Amino acid sequence: MPYKIYIDFPLTPELKSRIENGTRGHQLVIPAKPATVLGLGDIEPEFYDCDILFGQPQTDAVAKASSLKWIQVSSSGITRYDTPDFREAMTQRGIPICNSAHVFNEACADHALAFMLAQSRQLPQALASQAPNGTEAWQAIRSGGVPLRGQSVLILGFGAIGRRLAELLAPFEMQLTAYRRTPRGDEGMPVVSESELPAALAAADHVVNILPDSEATKHFFNAERFAQLKPSSVFYNIGRGTTVDQDALVEALKNQQLREAWLDVTDPEPLPLDHPLRQQSNCFITPHTAGGFAGEAEACVDHFLKNLARFEKGETLENRVI
Repeated sequence: MPYKIYIDFPLTPELKSRIENGTRGHQLVIPAKPATVLGLGDIEPEFYDCDILFGQPQTDAVAKASSLKWIQVSSSGITRYDTPDFREAMTQRGIPICNSAHVFNEACADHALAFMLAQSRQLPQALASQAPNGTEAWQAIRSGGVPLRGQSVLILGFGAIGRRLAELLAPFEMQLTAYRRTPRGDEGMPVVSESELPAALAAADHVVNILPDSEATKHFFNAERFAQLKPSSVFYNIGRGTTVDQDALVEALKNQQLREAWLDVTDPEPLPLDHPLRQQSNCFITPHTAGGFAGEAEACVDHFLKNLARFEKGETLENRVI
């Protein structure tokens, strides 16, 4: 059955050819101005009678698309779609919503592991040092590293990225615990509830935040939760900047309520050069690059095409979130 597919995704000539070859037999609608994760694109009139949407479609326009059968979001995050009203509307209409988590989970998990290894081996301090062998400063770096093996990790937001990170951490024989909004029972590790979270935070050597942006997660990490961490713990954020009260994080770093923070996401982005977090010597920030890798756009298109093949056959869609 031929479908009318709206491609709201930035396409180079090579990507356009790739997607045309992978959708033969279907009709494509490609707007003059595609969307980005943070910016909305144009809405062509034909949008409203399309069957399938791929990219970052506008939610108000989706509500008027009466022929819609499936949405494939081109990012791992689904912030603009993760609202009670939108979820209910899509559920009532029987429209599956998929994200592209499997495109970005490997790179994000690699980034989190790189953060963890860098702090363990004190790489920022070592790379900045010219201390001669045997000096007090040299010895402080050499003896200051804390091995990962045997330490405890709490992963908040245990989706595709958290699952892959857990696999990467397996050789280190770490004690892994997960926190997720809706446990599925297949996590392969203990899962804590909201009431159990304070004790889990207090016990963790490493707290990895992969929570999405939503009303429920805004400033999830606040002064109260940072106070529950032990002073030797390390905090990582590769989820969304809005999930952290950054003023509270600054105070926690200043007061040594935690040892270090490693952030790939902030609020806003980029974080201003004069922001207090940038002034903390125990805070390390990358500019929201965790999900990036060579060929990510091609991988995103291929992920859509594979899911399209599943959709055509009536098979289970990958990365379905609604």
